[in-house]
Amino acid sequence: MMTSVDTELMRVLSDPLRLRIVTLLARETLCTTHLVEETGARQTNLSNHLRVLREVGVVETEPCGRFTYYRLRPDVIAQLAGQFADLAASARTATENKRACP
Repeated sequence: MMTSVDTELMRVLSDPLRLRIVTLLARETLCTTHLVEETGARQTNLSNHLRVLREVGVVETEPCGRFTYYRLRPDVIAQLAGQFADLAASARTATENKRACP
C-alpha cells in the first residue's frame, strides 16, 4: 500500500512543469539557466518547482561556482515505479476476487 510520503511524491510529480523538469533531468544534470531555455518557464517559477522537488527528495543539487546544478535521484523514481509494479502484480492476481454485495 502507498504511504503518505508516496502520495506526496505523486502529487508533486503530477504537475506538468515538474514532470517536464524530472524528464529533462533524467537525461542530464542541468542548471536553472538550462531549464529556463528548455521549458520556457520563468526562472522564479522554475526555482519554486525545483525547491518542491528537492523537498520531496526527487532532485539533489551540486554547487558549481555561481551556478547550482540539479540532478535526478533515480533511486526515488525507481522506488515509486516498484510500488506501481507491485500494484499491477496485485491487480493481476486479484482478477478473480470479487466481494459479494450485502
